[in-house]
Amino acid sequence: MGKKQSGSAEKKPTEKKGGNSKNTDKGDQSEGKGKGGLKAATAINVRHILCEKHSKATEALQKIQEGQRFDKVAQEYSEDKAKSGGSLGWMVRGSMVGAFQDAAFALTPSTVDKPILSPLVKTNFGYHVIMVEGRR
Repeated sequence: MGKKQSGSAEKKPTEKKGGNSKNTDKGDQSEGKGKGGLKAATAINVRHILCEKHSKATEALQKIQEGQRFDKVAQEYSEDKAKSGGSLGWMVRGSMVGAFQDAAFALTPSTVDKPILSPLVKTNFGYHVIMVEGRR
């Protein structure tokens, strides 16, 4: 009988471990859903700051991280046609350069006064600082 008890005692910790892994799985699944939710978007309302030189793009990124509004920094630093605060409007998947698109679709939507930014993204156009305002 002693052996049965030790056997059941061994099962209990195994069950607990299983329970913990189930909780972990649930966490992974919800994270997966979150990531899946981001991937499900077919269009994003995107803003960017485009600079030909890495140093200028880095400077723009620092200004935003210091608390300046994204649209104001974009007007001052961006070197492309999107001078209206860096807004490119709604862009669909496939209409953007690969590295830019990958970075943009990975971002969580945010606002110009508290933007969630991409790290600098290098494309054949130059260096981009990207933020996303909406997804659909």
